[in-house]
Amino acid sequence: MFRRKVTLSKVMIGFILSALTLSMFVPIMNLIARALSNPDKVHLLHGYEIWPRGFSLIHFQVVLSNSLVSKALLNSLFITVAGTCLSIFFTTIAAYVLTRKIVGKTPLMIFLIIIMIFEPGIVQEYMVIKDLHLLDSLWSMVLYRMINVYYLIIMMRFLEEIPVSLIEAAKIDGAGHMTMFMKIVMPLARIPLLTIGMFYAVAKWNEFFKSSIFLSSRDNTVLQVLLRQFVVERDSSALIGTADLLKNNNIAQLDFSSLKAATIVIAIIPFLMLYPIILKHYTSGVMEGGVKE
Repeated sequence: MFRRKVTLSKVMIGFILSALTLSMFVPIMNLIARALSNPDKVHLLHGYEIWPRGFSLIHFQVVLSNSLVSKALLNSLFITVAGTCLSIFFTTIAAYVLTRKIVGKTPLMIFLIIIMIFEPGIVQEYMVIKDLHLLDSLWSMVLYRMINVYYLIIMMRFLEEIPVSLIEAAKIDGAGHMTMFMKIVMPLARIPLLTIGMFYAVAKWNEFFKSSIFLSSRDNTVLQVLLRQFVVERDSSALIGTADLLKNNNIAQLDFSSLKAATIVIAIIPFLMLYPIILKHYTSGVMEGGVKE
């Protein structure tokens, strides 16, 4: 029977990875435990306990019953989904063009790298959004930084690995660039698409600073801005309706830390659910179905 050799280096690596996993897992479970505990037993939680005391969904009911939170959650979902889809499409199609033989490719790449290194200031970005009449519009965040140059370069490296024979065979059959892009490039680039798609989605979902500048009205606020007002600045007035519920419902005399925990869990739960779905696709190869050279 084959036995793997256990070395000191492997033990140390396993120990370090386990410690890193616990450092991220325990705080998240502690938040979930506080959010799910009974209101009258929350005070029994000490330190980083990960098991709730009793069980109740009242903290989530209080937060989600607020129309402002629901609106902010929908706004964040729209920005993330629409922004990620558009970013994936335009990043991939730009990478496809830049991996072809085009005139001026080298100066264009130098220009893009300069843009990546020397990013524009907030004043310039604000003036551009203002001139496009996108201030206080969700589309300002959907279109903001639609193409990340670093992710574009990553996609280019993947597309360069596509066998030239596939492209040549498609050309012989009379396929145009858009047909080759949609029916050859996109299916073969599934893994890099998932990779940069996750990067884009996380960036869109977590964007706070630019959202707080470009989106000024309460109807167009996003979850991250609301989360900062409530959790970091401890501004309970950010959750209109919560105070009334606390006054009118004796059961809902809740601990502020538990409300914060419920709000944070609501903000992170979409990606906690999305990661396992995305990660299972990384086990398959990029070039499934490709021709043999």
